[in-house]
Amino acid sequence: MSAKLRKLSLEAATNMVLALKSYISGLNKTTFMAHDAVIKLNPPNEEQIIDACIKSERWAQRWLYETYYGQMMSICQRYAYQEDEAQDLLHEGFIKIFRYVGSYKKGTSLTAWIRTIIVNTCIDYYRKKQRRRSEDIDDVKGLQYVDLSVIDQISAEEIIALVQKLSPAYRIVFNLSVIEGYSHKEIAEMLEINESTSRSNLVKARYKLQEMLLKNSND
Repeated sequence: MSAKLRKLSLEAATNMVLALKSYISGLNKTTFMAHDAVIKLNPPNEEQIIDACIKSERWAQRWLYETYYGQMMSICQRYAYQEDEAQDLLHEGFIKIFRYVGSYKKGTSLTAWIRTIIVNTCIDYYRKKQRRRSEDIDDVKGLQYVDLSVIDQISAEEIIALVQKLSPAYRIVFNLSVIEGYSHKEIAEMLEINESTSRSNLVKARYKLQEMLLKNSND
């Protein structure tokens, strides 16, 4: 299959995500009820799901969306400032997933492929919005040693809420370094910043998180 044929039109992918969004919201569930019964009796495997998604079969698209919605939403929440922004990032990511599902290499990790698209969507969003400001490249001398062991004592929802309070520059470096495991060299290339800026923003992100954690523990 040619690359041209594998790539869904942007309009079709967008309409698909909007329809699935309505389903998740409980507005359009009857559309898929007949397929639910069939899927429960004969659960499809991953390859069948991908093949059906390439053919734009809605039941398979819904399966993919529902299966990965929660996991990918949690990623978007870490990169976003608020819930609406996270929703926008998620839906933009799924538009890309459905457009390029034909390029997924069968036999490799589907979760990793989807995660990569979602993370890259968040990075692209940040790069479009970022404004190079002096406070994001300040020297980090004088910052205290950061101990985040207290983070083990709070819930995942509380962690996400704290990360969302970081400035965009700190938040994205923290996510890419601490959560995704990228090196400062890789982060610098992705965000088009200096490695020293990446290191500085990570240190200050940790420091800001520590401040918020200590404040919360004292309240």
